[in-house]
Amino acid sequence: MTQCEKVVKYIKDNGTITQREALGLGNYRLASRISELRAGGMKIKTEDVKVQNVDGTFSWIARYSFLEEKKA
Repeated sequence: MTQCEKVVKYIKDNGTITQREALGLGNYRLASRISELRAGGMKIKTEDVKVQNVDGTFSWIARYSFLEEKKA
């Protein structure tokens, strides 16, 4: 299974994926895989999420999910 296939499966199974979760799949360049999937025609949404670091400071991370198709 390719890294892109693993990312797609993870999003289908869990709804979203972040870089930390992608590391568990052996994927160290999630943004690159997302870019490849988008280039292949997949509709993927990026959401910026504020998270607290272990030292109490805050950072922003990207959370990716599939865009929901609007029904007519």
